[in-house]
Amino acid sequence: MKKQPDPSKKEDTEQAEKPVFGRFSRRSFLSQLGAAGVAATTAPLAHAATPAVDPAQSENPAGVPGAVPVTLRVNGKEHQLMLEPRVTLLDALRENLAMPGTKKGCDHGQCGACTVHINGRRVNSCLSFAVMHQLDEITTIEGLANGGELHPVQQAFLQHDGFQCGYCTPGQIMSGAALLKEPIGPTDDDVRIAMSGNICRCGAYTNIVAAVQQARGRRA
Repeated sequence: MKKQPDPSKKEDTEQAEKPVFGRFSRRSFLSQLGAAGVAATTAPLAHAATPAVDPAQSENPAGVPGAVPVTLRVNGKEHQLMLEPRVTLLDALRENLAMPGTKKGCDHGQCGACTVHINGRRVNSCLSFAVMHQLDEITTIEGLANGGELHPVQQAFLQHDGFQCGYCTPGQIMSGAALLKEPIGPTDDDVRIAMSGNICRCGAYTNIVAAVQQARGRRA
């Protein structure tokens, strides 16, 4: 005898397909939930499989709207870039030239972590557009040493332990190096005032001042 379909089961199926709160069915909800779970677990694997970007190719990213040609002379080497005019010198150094030694701290010119030298003077690179410094002589922490010989301020920082976490250290050293050529007084307080734009959240100021004073020849 042929088995007749159970009407109650048909009703259950129809009920399952009915929209929930007028938006979607239970079955579609479960299908979407399963798909989301698969995407969540495979996304990290896909990200990990993404090949690393060659730093040499980052100088001229393709397809940047409004990009203009910019020539930056950094640590004695010229770099031909295509940059959007609003790109800061800090971001150009870090993102386009793969020079992460210059740190991004506050990004508002208040901490000094991004200090570089432009034509021998210290500048907060987060407050300056890259296009403003075409063919200027730009020196970063990567170019401060002379070959294998450390700059006197770098050496003094090592001797006086002038850093703790180290994040502000490149900016502190760049300011200290520029300060050697600036007309300031001989005392520790003079150094503190001259370097007041460089913030050390760890509070290593005593050792920083001692290091700068040693580089100035003011302290044995």
